[in-house]
Amino acid sequence: MAESEQSHPGPAFVTLSADMVQALVDHARDEYPNEMCGVIISDHPAAEGGRPLRWVPTRNRAASPFRYEIDPDDLLRLTIETDEADQAFWAIVHSHTHSPARPSATDTGLAFYPDALYLLVSLADQEPALAAWRIIDGKIHSVELTVDAVA
Repeated sequence: MAESEQSHPGPAFVTLSADMVQALVDHARDEYPNEMCGVIISDHPAAEGGRPLRWVPTRNRAASPFRYEIDPDDLLRLTIETDEADQAFWAIVHSHTHSPARPSATDTGLAFYPDALYLLVSLADQEPALAAWRIIDGKIHSVELTVDAVA
């Protein structure tokens, strides 16, 4: 259950470019019927006020419509690249193929990046839905997501 606004760890809202949102949706559709996954890279983690710089799709090692696992080789490569460039994981992104854009119990249990956001793209309805969350110590915090038309 989402925490009250009083105990929200922040950020309370974030903005993504329309181009980045389209890239996330396109990757989700391309990987369907399996869940897609990837990382949004930033100058700082979302928890520290970072802003999204670039989207990097990754392979889903689970190759499943019910769960995702960022391929360990992709994760290692991105971890090294971001460390060397003094950047950070701003968001961990994956899709839900038949359920809402809300973290599942499995997603919550596997949320290993408390300073990052967790973005979900849902393909459950005809129109894709996107939602952002912070997951800290098993607690889910909703983050308002707006889309900026300017890239």
